[in-house]
Amino acid sequence: MSSSTRQPRRSDTRQRIQDVALELFAEQGYEKTSLREIAERLQVTKAALYYHFRTKEDILVGLFEDLTRPLDELVAWAREQPRTLETKQEVLRRYSRTLGSAAPLFRFMQENQGTLRELRIGVDFKERMMGLVGLVEPEGATLIDRMRCMSALFTLHAGMFALRDVEADVEKRRLAALEVATELITTAHAGTGTARPS
Repeated sequence: MSSSTRQPRRSDTRQRIQDVALELFAEQGYEKTSLREIAERLQVTKAALYYHFRTKEDILVGLFEDLTRPLDELVAWAREQPRTLETKQEVLRRYSRTLGSAAPLFRFMQENQGTLRELRIGVDFKERMMGLVGLVEPEGATLIDRMRCMSALFTLHAGMFALRDVEADVEKRRLAALEVATELITTAHAGTGTARPS
């Protein structure tokens, strides 16, 4: 993609702040990272940092806005499509690519779940995820098939993070997770989720 057609970023300074903050959050945890440390790593004054972000949570909110924009676009697209298996499979493919392009932020989310529960962005993201599950579930899904659909999305997450130690490059892991997630959605769509006796 040429620089003339590339979508402009909000501002290079703002993006640098978010990137450095995410690095520090990953290295030492969100709670243990201060705005002063972020400013020092960037070699800027705290006043310069405050111009863009007043708090650490503001930085995190900015990161999540960047992440959730493609997710919101995916949800809007899916709502306009016929509720077919093919549409649901395409939702998984698009969500998988979104995860791939936002891997550092998703890694942060995975490793800081306790912190996220305390922040409003954690609640917002959970609501978006439940909306996404609803878009891939078949109508009248049994409990088992609903579990399959939710598991399909978690499988995509696992492909990015839980399988980091597996000897395969990131793209192979992403595609393997996508294949398993697609199988789960396909099975749920076939309506095979009958209850089994205990």
